[in-house]
Amino acid sequence: MITEERVPRSVTRLGRWWSSWWMTVLLIYVAARAVTTIMLLVLASVQGKNPWTGAQPSYFDYASIWDGTWYKIIAYWGYPSQLPLGTSGHVEQNAWAFLPGYPFLIRGLTTVTGVPWEYMSVFASVIFGAGAALVFYRLMRLTLPQGTSMFAVLLFCIAPVSPMFQVAYAESMYMFLLMLALYLLVRRKYAWLFPIVLVMSFTRPSGLAFALALGFHIVHRWWIREREPFPLRERVLAVAVTAFSIIVGLVWTLIAWGATGYAQAYTETELAWRAAYIGYSHLIPFASWIQGGNWWLGVPAGAVVVVLLVIAFGLFMATRGVKRISLDLRFWVIAYVLYLLAVFFPQSSVFRLLMPLFPLLGVVALPKSRVYRVVIVIVFLAAQWGWLLICWGVDGADWTPP
Repeated sequence: MITEERVPRSVTRLGRWWSSWWMTVLLIYVAARAVTTIMLLVLASVQGKNPWTGAQPSYFDYASIWDGTWYKIIAYWGYPSQLPLGTSGHVEQNAWAFLPGYPFLIRGLTTVTGVPWEYMSVFASVIFGAGAALVFYRLMRLTLPQGTSMFAVLLFCIAPVSPMFQVAYAESMYMFLLMLALYLLVRRKYAWLFPIVLVMSFTRPSGLAFALALGFHIVHRWWIREREPFPLRERVLAVAVTAFSIIVGLVWTLIAWGATGYAQAYTETELAWRAAYIGYSHLIPFASWIQGGNWWLGVPAGAVVVVLLVIAFGLFMATRGVKRISLDLRFWVIAYVLYLLAVFFPQSSVFRLLMPLFPLLGVVALPKSRVYRVVIVIVFLAAQWGWLLICWGVDGADWTPP
């Protein structure tokens, strides 16, 4: 008599494990990082001597240039108690422009493990990036089909600025924390937001933008409370975490003030980075993009282009495709764009600062045409190579920092 051979449980579990959604996401992420690694190695092989490395640096040395050097300075030497001043008496570029969450974490890991900074900083970024990809998939699955969500993950992993997931920058850690915060917001787990918002706000400037998104969320929940209850406990927690986000969004300014004795230490330091373009000036909310547009394109063409971009963004946010993603994610996109318009001066770093608009990748991923998807992947990979050429590679007195 022939009997069926039972499949061992360990094999069954292995099959389920291998075919799970998170394994698929991680395989996509690893493949994307391998492609980016090749791109970076090719660039490093032709990189000349620069302010950070010698000619043809190793991968890890090359991945630690630009702001990576600032983070290393902060990790091992901290922040200056006396602000550097130029001959004109204005504050010059210094470490106060960078928040301590990422460099202090890497310093702690290097101290515990003995692994050098250049290796640990890149390794941590890769791990945080993987975590961000996993949470991103869960966010997309809240409103989008599985196939669309997985394609959005692919776009997230090969996006033009995705090299940030494997260099010594704080973006990878920040994106992971932001993903978690938004997931908790959508699921209305307000109490869990407090620690996430705290760490996130000390990783990248984000507290005020997130507070604005929370404000939109609260107003909307209050508006629809008759058909969707908004219990008192949730109201109190939502308002409390919004206030908390505002406080931690401002506290770094107070810390810089207390450490240097200068009330405008943080804002003047940030303004030093735009001085090379438009000279030293005070921060006027919502004026920076007009100033930048006029600097890049001339008057009044620059201002006109900025206005047209704002109008185009508004029209895009009203499309049916955008309405497919979670309303709270749309609130975040709007809040973050308003934050950028209020404080950021547009230059080459703007591409990196657009990373938090990741929910819109769900919209890009909506069309199911294979031709469309292949073309989008090619465009994203080409744009990634272009971004690395323009922003990461160093060519003399480079004015296109990533």
